[in-house]
Amino acid sequence: MNRYLTIFFLTIFCLSQAQSQELYVPRDVKQAYKKETRSMDGRPGKNYWQNHGRYAISVTANPPSRRITGTESITYFNNSPDALNNPFIKLILNIHRPGAVRNGIAGNDYLTSGIHIDAFTVNGVTTKWNTENPSVNQTFRLPRPLASHDSLHLTFEWHYDVSVESNREGAIDSTTFFLAYFYPRVSVYDDYMGWDRMAFTDSQEFYNDFNDYTVSVTAPKNFIVWGTGDLLNAADVLQPKYLDRFNRSMQSDAIINIATAQDLAEKNITAQNETNTWKWAANNISDMTFAVSDHFVWDGASVIVDNATNRRASVQSAYNDTAADYHHMVSFGQHSLNWLSNNWPGVPYPFNKTTIVQGYADMEYPMMVNDSNTPDTTFSKFVVEHEIAHSWFPFYMGINETRYGFMDEGWATTFELLIGRADQGTEAAERSYRGFRVAQWARDAAAEEDIPIITPGNVLSGAGLGNNEYGKASLGYLAMKDLLGDDEFRKCLHAFMDRWHGKHPIPWDFFNTFNDVSGKDLNWFWNAWYFSNGYIDFAVDKVEKSRKGYTVSLRNIGGYPAPADLAVVYKDGTMDTIHVGPATWQADMKNATVTIPTKKDIQSVELKGGIFMDADVTNNSWKQ
Repeated sequence: MNRYLTIFFLTIFCLSQAQSQELYVPRDVKQAYKKETRSMDGRPGKNYWQNHGRYAISVTANPPSRRITGTESITYFNNSPDALNNPFIKLILNIHRPGAVRNGIAGNDYLTSGIHIDAFTVNGVTTKWNTENPSVNQTFRLPRPLASHDSLHLTFEWHYDVSVESNREGAIDSTTFFLAYFYPRVSVYDDYMGWDRMAFTDSQEFYNDFNDYTVSVTAPKNFIVWGTGDLLNAADVLQPKYLDRFNRSMQSDAIINIATAQDLAEKNITAQNETNTWKWAANNISDMTFAVSDHFVWDGASVIVDNATNRRASVQSAYNDTAADYHHMVSFGQHSLNWLSNNWPGVPYPFNKTTIVQGYADMEYPMMVNDSNTPDTTFSKFVVEHEIAHSWFPFYMGINETRYGFMDEGWATTFELLIGRADQGTEAAERSYRGFRVAQWARDAAAEEDIPIITPGNVLSGAGLGNNEYGKASLGYLAMKDLLGDDEFRKCLHAFMDRWHGKHPIPWDFFNTFNDVSGKDLNWFWNAWYFSNGYIDFAVDKVEKSRKGYTVSLRNIGGYPAPADLAVVYKDGTMDTIHVGPATWQADMKNATVTIPTKKDIQSVELKGGIFMDADVTNNSWKQ
């Protein structure tokens, strides 16, 4: 009887252990597996689909007037198996309206009356737009459902006023505007969530389809326009001397001053029409943004981003000539694109150019960066490297930043550290990383700091959101890198990017891809790092002499399987370092032992986490 009871309880224990290693999967994602739009091995399923739009946009800016007017034509393709009744339209700049739901306080200079829809048609039929509900997300009812594999044609005429206070977008100064999120767009309709109804509250970020864009920006003469995509008519808008500089910069390693402060003062850079229309195009991209100024200087160069094909990408910058750090910004951009393309993530930069604009946002956009200037060029370089790293996550990978921002901010923070080690040396880069990304989380014992990383970001705010998306997620990626080793980690990361670029991956696609490609069940790690309310806190319980040397008993109080180093000092004055990797905790997440094979007598041992900062270091050491 006892034998059968033992077998029974062992069976129950083994089943419970196996169950504990399964990842929580939301019900909507389970439905995607059932419909085979996504696969449990991390690949897109055989029935995967995503919708697509073709946008033709014309906008007019006339600084110092802050009024922006626009017209737009959208052809929206329903590739889903569903008939769509009520398309969601995002009017993101309605975040500036008084009374808009936002996660912070808005001053008078931030507030505007939002976007005004002046005319709207559906398949050529003039349709009334609901002006009584001027929220960020708005919907309308189609006269008949949009059938699967059919298309819809929408047009908008609209206007809005650029906000005086520049945040992610707005007036950088009286005649310099950064135009972002400025046009009505069809919300994402995806295979697991349906319509993206999540409102922008000015803290979480964005989720967009991959669309094809042609955009015309009309501005007065002597105003230069920079933007996402390829400038199609440079010869029409630039005088020959500046056109030549611009063209040479596209193939030049050396920085070319396309338009200097002196050139701007002469007011003869652009074609001398009353207005000029700058035409841009980009395909299969998630957004378009633009900057307009009559006094920002313009630098340009290029860099090889794909050594196999010698493909170059343009790097440009637009800035006030008084910003000393910006005189280095093109070289910072060249270095970023080169290093990130060839090291981590090690995928050639996927776009034709990047433009770094002096603003106030420290914010990324497809092929654009809006960064503040600082007197510390090292910090300016650090910031632009982080923002350019976003070119891969989310813009190449199509991440839902609103819900799963840790999939882009966590990666950008990781790449920021890795390129920083190459730039500044390991010690300086890690000191900055700890202070800027990790220290607050490590030292703050508040409950919101222990919220699982997988928690959808649209329900979080404050430190719980920021640390989940940046430092905690990044440390999780770096801990997995330590666990697998660089070669295996790179193989898994590249497989994930190859499978999902240009699509809409979610965290389970990432976790399952790593499991699949590595051939290992890594769910014990994913559970601990991304699904638990753990943190980093190790303790040295005891050190005991044994026949082979010493046994060090460790305790994992916080629950995260983070790497650390065990620094050993012997009584003869010599020292040794033993790496305690995440695998140490796979069998037992609470307790582990480390054997030190030695004939010497140990004087002290100490656990040192480095960037993996321990919440309580008072119990990390033992001394004879």
